[in-house]
Amino acid sequence: MSNLPPTCLVLFVDDVAKLTAFYSNVANMAIRHQDSAYAVLGIDGFELILHAMQSESPPIIATSHITVREDSYFKLCLPVSDIAAARATAKAFGGAIKAIEHEWVFQGIRACDGHDPEGNVIQLRMLVA
Repeated sequence: MSNLPPTCLVLFVDDVAKLTAFYSNVANMAIRHQDSAYAVLGIDGFELILHAMQSESPPIIATSHITVREDSYFKLCLPVSDIAAARATAKAFGGAIKAIEHEWVFQGIRACDGHDPEGNVIQLRMLVA
């Protein structure tokens, strides 16, 4: 056991509750803390901290069209046991994972990109059997 804290990513979001539901269900992340200001989710030595944006502008109103942030400075890559099942879960919770023809295999891992309900680009990864 390491005496260092887990690696983490802080993601600033408009809707902490919605993104907590998305990530905890899509990537089977444990909810370690949740309130209106932030949530801490964890999986295998990694924490995702969802932090409410503190701006004076009104939050983004959910619409049927999500602007995907393709040119982001990060891409959150999360392990899943089955990309197809996670694709369906992502859709049920307001995000999307690209279709099977967009999956690729590299170094024993099958991967596919998608986005969360606020348009943040993510990648789901599973081991190839």
